[in-house]
Amino acid sequence: MSARVVLAEFPAGHPRGSWPAEEKAAELTAQGTPATVRQDITRDRFIVVPAGER
Repeated sequence: MSARVVLAEFPAGHPRGSWPAEEKAAELTAQGTPATVRQDITRDRFIVVPAGER
């Protein structure tokens, strides 16, 4: 199993849900680093990863 590159992470229990992670992914994408949000269920977090990563 290869290591996952995590650009940012946010708690899944945040009052705004995944919005902070989505906002960070949009910010990174606008800056030239295509990013997307995934949910890390085992750690109960939303993570921002480079676009195209699983």
